[in-house]
Amino acid sequence: MADELRKLEVGILVCPGYLPVDVIGAHTLLGSQPEVNVHLVWKNLDEIAGAPNFPTRATTTFEECPDDLDVLLAGAVPAEIFEDAETLEFLADRGGRAKWVAGVCMGSLLMGAAGLLRGYRATTNFHAYDLLPYYGATLVPTNRVVTDRNRITAGPASGSMEIGLRLIRDLRSTEAARRSELNWEYAPEPLFGVGTPELAGPELAAVSIRDFAGEHTVLQGVSERAAERLGVVVPTA
Repeated sequence: MADELRKLEVGILVCPGYLPVDVIGAHTLLGSQPEVNVHLVWKNLDEIAGAPNFPTRATTTFEECPDDLDVLLAGAVPAEIFEDAETLEFLADRGGRAKWVAGVCMGSLLMGAAGLLRGYRATTNFHAYDLLPYYGATLVPTNRVVTDRNRITAGPASGSMEIGLRLIRDLRSTEAARRSELNWEYAPEPLFGVGTPELAGPELAAVSIRDFAGEHTVLQGVSERAAERLGVVVPTA
């Protein structure tokens, strides 16, 4: 019982242009547990704009964030954050000690850019499956949760809820996670059932990939530079 009530420290990265949908589920689930400090972390406490149009303020700066976190989590962020030295240094430092390192959607790639996924199995948004190997990770092509030792990754949006439940199970108890799932009535029933390329079919999947093409081109360059910086040899097809 004493261990269940140990104060937990959770760090969630926010930054200009971050996607709140990728972190709000885990934030809500973990933050609703007793004895949990959730830190929204950025360089400063100035107001920033999440995407789309979601005003946010960090609660904790990089410098003030606890050294030893139970969870370090990031969702999708703009491409320039992948090459921001201060952000990568923070993630590498806290992630190297955290009990759990979590990435939702493109947050997986960001953790990779900080050197935290090398040698781990992981997943991300299906639009960027091909980019994970640039960070030394082994791709598991699924929008569900992938756990490898203390690294936990998932696809976008609902992946944040899925990760949150699994972390509650590990850090608190299965019963606490079951109660949380019920309390928040997490029982998704997709309206159209096309939430993966396999379910959507090739025609709709191709449209989605075209929609993401511009961002993928930018991330391709970022990923190639990351591989060079990290000394990762990307396997050829």
